[in-house]
Amino acid sequence: MLPRPTHPHRSHPLNPTIHPDGLPTPQRQWAMFAIAIAVTMAVLDSAVANIALPAIARQLGVAPAESVWVINAYQLAIVVLLLPLAALGERIGYRRVYIAGLALFTIGSLACALSPTLGVLVAARVLQGLGAAGIMAVNGALVRFTYPQKSLGHGVGLNALVVSVAGAIGPTVASGILAIGPWQWLFAVNVPIGIVNIVFASRVLPWSTLSDKTLDWGSAALSALAFGLLFIGVDTLTHGHGQGALASAELVVAVLAGAWLFARERHEARPLIPIDLLRIRVIGLSVATSICSFAAYMLAFLALPFWFQAALHRDQVQTGLLMTPWPVGVGLVAPFAGRLADRVPAAILGSAGLAVLAIGLGLLTQLDADASTLDILWRMALCGLGFGFFQAPNNRTMLGSAPRDRAGAAGGLLATARLTGMTFGATIAALVFRAVPGGSEHVCLLVAVGLAVGGGLVSLSRLKRI
Repeated sequence: MLPRPTHPHRSHPLNPTIHPDGLPTPQRQWAMFAIAIAVTMAVLDSAVANIALPAIARQLGVAPAESVWVINAYQLAIVVLLLPLAALGERIGYRRVYIAGLALFTIGSLACALSPTLGVLVAARVLQGLGAAGIMAVNGALVRFTYPQKSLGHGVGLNALVVSVAGAIGPTVASGILAIGPWQWLFAVNVPIGIVNIVFASRVLPWSTLSDKTLDWGSAALSALAFGLLFIGVDTLTHGHGQGALASAELVVAVLAGAWLFARERHEARPLIPIDLLRIRVIGLSVATSICSFAAYMLAFLALPFWFQAALHRDQVQTGLLMTPWPVGVGLVAPFAGRLADRVPAAILGSAGLAVLAIGLGLLTQLDADASTLDILWRMALCGLGFGFFQAPNNRTMLGSAPRDRAGAAGGLLATARLTGMTFGATIAALVFRAVPGGSEHVCLLVAVGLAVGGGLVSLSRLKRI
């Protein structure tokens, strides 16, 4: 048994084996498998709900605009709780938050499947989002405690592979289920898988040291208010229709709540908003790189379907197939890039990956209506390879550069940076679509190229010594 750690950390009272540098094999593989199942469920559920929206709107008798809240409710719950749940994981244990999140996700899935009205479904999706937030908030920390420092990149790469595969197969899985059953089955399928994984995860996930500091519930509420109103304000802004005043008010309150939160947290040793980690130069630059890259990713993924259908004259089925090489490319290269990041600086790998992404996006903008399917596919694959070559090393740097006892905060910061970038990209795309009625897809792709180049330059600046 390891000796009981001294303040500010304590060992879990029921845990006799907190491993100082990752789990031994084969427990490491079993733990990663349990992590992968829950992450797959959380990622898949966002994708399958998108596909099911038309069927849900028809059956529940609601307008398509109202049905969008089936998506927004899930995303909003995740956004507002990522950092508070990451902080909670440091205090009560990452595996506890993870397993509780998985349980809530499973219960929420059952509630979604049984929902008779849109209001009940949206409430169930909030519950499901709370569970997904618990999974995503401490996912990175669990990977950090599962793998030894020398092979952390391998674990991060496998995690990126899981996310990419889940994203790639999401539309296919949803279409397959909808072909044989109603939309409720999309949620019901999570229930038996979730129950089995709760039991499995409780046996194999790593234990972690715990912080003696109690959770600052005031800061947690301010964090939820700031991120929640930011998400809602951006959504209101992108819809237009004379709602500029409302969007401005929501965004102003979000900024004020964020400023108040910063003032409360800036002198804390272990703040809920990981200001202490952002002061570490390599982590701060990695966060900026992540935001730029995921903004470029979201811009491209929103613009490309319109580009393929409007400019290249492909139908919906063809468009879905043409989008597939990107996540497949990420999945193929992420494990290799993660392993490489254990030996090669992420600044170099990330910059190279984002340069390839920028080249791929630039080549896509050069296509015309006569482009062959092969011309499109290899360009999309190039984008995916570049993005995967950036993502795993960047995530490894964010997790590996933080003190081990702040792994939860680093994981929460990683997920928050990803969501912030995607929200930023979606906002830019919506504004461009409104401001440039003709050729907006082309403009979005050019902006994505610029963001990828900017992210690459920020990534390269990590090579400079402090």
